[in-house]
Amino acid sequence: MGVTFTDVDDEDDFGETHEINVTPFIDVILVLLIIFMVAAPLSTVDLPIDLPTSSAMPQKKPDKPTYVSIKADLALAIGETPVKRVDLVHALDAADPNKDRRIFLRADRAVSYGDMMQVLELLRVGGYVKVALVALEGPPDAPAQAAPASVPATP
Repeated sequence: MGVTFTDVDDEDDFGETHEINVTPFIDVILVLLIIFMVAAPLSTVDLPIDLPTSSAMPQKKPDKPTYVSIKADLALAIGETPVKRVDLVHALDAADPNKDRRIFLRADRAVSYGDMMQVLELLRVGGYVKVALVALEGPPDAPAQAAPASVPATP
């Protein structure tokens, strides 16, 4: 008539366990990792341009920036889509008619100042006055120092 220990052990088999199940947490983290791995390359422009460096503080980038690129051969592109100079403003208007948005101008290091100013003038005439110049982050290139001129010794 007494209670045995084996009877008490059978009741504990259905008791609550106080462990955290981490399997759903790991599943969610892996799904988020895959989403970021797929989305990260889509937010960059992959045109091969040799950008100059700048030591200026980086500014916050909008969600969907519009990049206008000038390649070394002076070809223009919006994002990764090549465009002719005469069609630059029309292509920007077709993508988004908002002329108040900021345009990010990427120019290859080999592009002359005059050629870049021509593109800036096209954008200004087209109504795009908010233009930001894009450069690589880092210290500016050290200017090439001229060799000191040799001074002949006086007798």
